[in-house]
Amino acid sequence: MFVHSVYFWLKPELTEAQQAQFWAGVRSLGTIASVKACYIGTPAATDRPIIDRSYSCALVVVFADEAGHEAYQVDAIHDRFRIECASLWERVLIYDARTN
Repeated sequence: MFVHSVYFWLKPELTEAQQAQFWAGVRSLGTIASVKACYIGTPAATDRPIIDRSYSCALVVVFADEAGHEAYQVDAIHDRFRIECASLWERVLIYDARTN
């Protein structure tokens, strides 16, 4: 299994329409054929010193293998999301992991 975790920090000055555009775009990523599971959310209300709650959106996408992840990266839906939404965030951080 291959897990792709992406954290977005949206620009604070986004309009409601721009926020809606981002959320629709990020949800579209779950429709890509190679995606086995997709989870999208905002920071939980947990409060411990070790927890980073500064991000706006967490995206966790699960693939059967690295080949599925590679197919996702070049899919037209993913390309459209990057083109149409990249201007809406000020930072993005990605963690990729293979299960053992």
